[in-house]
Amino acid sequence: MKKYLFTLVTLFLFLYGCASSVTKDIMVDTEVDPKANLSGYQSYAWLGAAAIVFDDKGQWEPPQFDADAEIKFLIDRELRERGMTEDSVNPDLIIAYAAGIDMDSMAIKADPASDLEVLENVPVGALTVILVDAETGLAIWAGVATAEIQQSPTTETVKKRLDFAVSQMFAKLPR
Repeated sequence: MKKYLFTLVTLFLFLYGCASSVTKDIMVDTEVDPKANLSGYQSYAWLGAAAIVFDDKGQWEPPQFDADAEIKFLIDRELRERGMTEDSVNPDLIIAYAAGIDMDSMAIKADPASDLEVLENVPVGALTVILVDAETGLAIWAGVATAEIQQSPTTETVKKRLDFAVSQMFAKLPR
């Protein structure tokens, strides 16, 4: 029995380590309007088309991968898990999101050859999700995830990173 338990724990730690290495650079922060009664919101609608950077060279988004659709799917999932339904006619909330990249971002990194700190170009991406009260038009919650952009990632890696970012954002949404 102990051997079986040890094997399960080892497998869990291995899988957890693999998952966290793909997402270790993702930082998530949220803000909520302290006056908002989030339990009173039951429905939502999407605000027009999402704003996302077009990557025609496939440097950060794999070819044939639709990041817009994936982000919308993940946000829908999180809202439904909180008991909300989509209602384009009379929603309580309006959902908006935007994604962007700063390809000129710089950061101090350790040079492995010399152990000196050097300034390097480190492209950074961000995903912002905003929940807006449909009646007042005021933002009641906002989440942002930032991360270093990985060159030529696989579809699986991008999906894991987006899932992590959206899940972590909505984990901070008060229930």
